[in-house]
Amino acid sequence: MFLIAGAGLLAGCSKSSAQNHPSSGTSSAPPSTSPPSTSPSVTTSPTATTTAPTPSASSSVALPAVRSWAPGPGELEPEVKRLAVAAVVKLLRPTGTQAVVDVIDAQHGGLLSDSASVLVPCQVYSIRANRLITGGTTVDVRLSKSAQGNWRVTATHPAQPGAPATSLSRAARQVLGSPRITLPPASAADIRSGQVHDGVLTTMLELAKTYRIGISVIRSGHPIDVFGTTRPSDHPKGRAFDTWQIDGRAVVSPSTPRSLVTSYMRAAESLGSYNVGGPYQLSGAAYFSDRTHHDHVHAGFQV
Repeated sequence: MFLIAGAGLLAGCSKSSAQNHPSSGTSSAPPSTSPPSTSPSVTTSPTATTTAPTPSASSSVALPAVRSWAPGPGELEPEVKRLAVAAVVKLLRPTGTQAVVDVIDAQHGGLLSDSASVLVPCQVYSIRANRLITGGTTVDVRLSKSAQGNWRVTATHPAQPGAPATSLSRAARQVLGSPRITLPPASAADIRSGQVHDGVLTTMLELAKTYRIGISVIRSGHPIDVFGTTRPSDHPKGRAFDTWQIDGRAVVSPSTPRSLVTSYMRAAESLGSYNVGGPYQLSGAAYFSDRTHHDHVHAGFQV
């Protein structure tokens, strides 16, 4: 296994897209005020373009093609996400190696008038010794807004999922093996660490009986406190998960049926979530909506 210095990214040799857990790490990225010209990605934007890297003359192994991430319609503060993705791509590209960063999603971890957190789950592919190395992490990117109205990146915090547990619960094994639950590398590592409560995992499994779920964040890679407050978040305690995609449709996309998102929110509440956030305000004490949750569904648990 190789540790990519400065990025907090643990990678293993692979010939497939199998997820490998990242190691602990916290970095700072230089402030940026310009949007990226190329920020590889795997899913969300209809404006993304596909690029296939060309293998070098000395290598018979090719990097996979990835899609450039770009904010689509429905985004709030798209420039914030553009800057965050550019900072993550710069952070996770190993120096001196052939590599591509596959940005799975860019989700708000907090969005205030002059500060923001963007959570960027990524898969990273590189070639070393003629072998394809697969790794990944989720990076919490912090940004601030100047008096002139310009956003800039102030810090980057890669996920710290912890070491794999010696044994896992049945629910953990089932989530990791479910073809209906898509997990980014850091979230898979969270589950393998044994630090995600079974109530969270069984809810995922029940939801997956009806929906195909794209998870963005579970435990690591999320702010410790609810952004802009001193109130502890349920995520670092392993008591929450965020969903960015339902049945292959991004929550943030205007083309995603409102009924699909609201039915998913209600299903999460019926399965035991005491705190369900999303782009729509539903009636009931368990539900909330705000600018931060316009692009995903949050489900928190008291376990």
